[in-house]
Amino acid sequence: MNQFMTTLRQFEPLSIDDYLDLEEGGEVRHEYINGVIYAMVGASARHNLISGSLFANLRAHLKGSPCRVFQSDMKVRSGEVFYYPDVMVSCGALSPEDRFVTDPKLIIEVLSPSTESKDRLEKLVMYQNIPNLQEYVLVSQDKVSIEIYRRNDEVWNIVSFVPKDNLEFKSIGLSLPIETVYEDIMGFAG
Repeated sequence: MNQFMTTLRQFEPLSIDDYLDLEEGGEVRHEYINGVIYAMVGASARHNLISGSLFANLRAHLKGSPCRVFQSDMKVRSGEVFYYPDVMVSCGALSPEDRFVTDPKLIIEVLSPSTESKDRLEKLVMYQNIPNLQEYVLVSQDKVSIEIYRRNDEVWNIVSFVPKDNLEFKSIGLSLPIETVYEDIMGFAG
C-alpha cells in the first residue's frame, strides 16, 4: 500500500437544530451553510466603533416603532444558511425562542479584509433571496465609503455614498451625514 494514500471520510452535515443548540451553548460563534459550520473571527476596533455607531443611530431613530435593531450576536436565516450580520433591522416577529431573524428589512456588514469578498459575493446573493429585505449595506472601515444595495420591486440597484454625502436608509426613513458613522474613529478628519 502506498504511504501517500489517504482515506476519504464521508461528511455528515450538521442539522439546523444541532447547529442552533451548539450556538446557544458555545463560546465561539459559527455561521452555518447547508450543514457545514464556519467559525467566525474577531473584529478590529475600527469595525466595532463603526458598527456601534450605526447601531446607536438606528436604535435612536427607531425607538417607539415596531422595528428592532440587532447587533452581531443575532443570526439571520435564509433557507439553510445562518449568518451573523454586523447590524440588522427587523420589523416582524422573531423566530421561536428568539434565536434568529428571518425577515430583516435592513442588513449592514462592515467590510474587513478577511470577509470583504464573502460580504460582496456570497452574502449579497443569499441576502437578496430574503423577501422582506429592502437594503443591504456595505460599510468600508478603511475610508469613508458606504454602498447600499436597494430593492426596487424585484431589481436591486446600488447607491454609493462618500464624504460629505447624506446617507439615506430609505427602508427605515433615516437620513444622516455619512461622517456620523465614522466619527468615533481616531484620526477621522470630517
